[in-house]
Amino acid sequence: MEQTILANQTETVLTLKLNRPKAFNSFTIPMSKRLQEELKKAADNPSVRAIVITGEGKAFCAGQDLKEATQVNGPSIGEIVEQTYNPLITRIRDIEKPIIASVNGVAAGAGANIALACDIILAAESASFIQAFSSIGLVPDSGGTFFLPRLIGRQRAAAQFFLGDKISAQQAQEMGMIYKAVADAVLISETQLLAQKLAQRPTKAIGLTKRLMNCTMTNSLEEQLEEEKRLQEMAGKTHDNKEGIQAFLEKRKPFFLGQ
Repeated sequence: MEQTILANQTETVLTLKLNRPKAFNSFTIPMSKRLQEELKKAADNPSVRAIVITGEGKAFCAGQDLKEATQVNGPSIGEIVEQTYNPLITRIRDIEKPIIASVNGVAAGAGANIALACDIILAAESASFIQAFSSIGLVPDSGGTFFLPRLIGRQRAAAQFFLGDKISAQQAQEMGMIYKAVADAVLISETQLLAQKLAQRPTKAIGLTKRLMNCTMTNSLEEQLEEEKRLQEMAGKTHDNKEGIQAFLEKRKPFFLGQ
């Protein structure tokens, strides 16, 4: 059986690698279900405090495997979106742990939007992002029309959606689409350094912050202030909040347990 997702945990960091390099890590329904399963296990595993999603080979992810989308008696495009992408994007946003997209190569179509759904994106300087949908007469999916305009504004998002231009990692950084572009040679080390740093932070507070960032997309100011108050009360009852305060008073570095 093809191992479409490679999972490797080092201490408190879990790396999930898309592993169909000959197909540029393009997705099929079974591959998506496998990634969803790994993400669910990570959500339920207290020893996992940061997650990295990356790709094997030259590409991060080329989006949908068109062979699956065009096979006779195969799933319709709507069924593919429903089974492959919608639950995957929801899973990425609902996990209350930090998720890094480490974009090692081209991220096209749904592959670009899976990266945008993650909390922080690091990209190799040679990587690129392409909203490829219009080039084959489709509309953006996988949350692209939700995330991209909020990251870079309506004008730039519309241009990417309509034209399907290739955006370099450096361009993506300059327009605020990604966190940082780094030299190809240091992408893995920079990703692990960031993931380890996040894994040592107060995981519960980060998870609640992620929940707030999700709901600010649709809340009014009054609703968001109320939600901040409610989740602040929850954060204030955690072990890591008590440890953070104690470390501050004792003028030492805090040791967070993610609890």
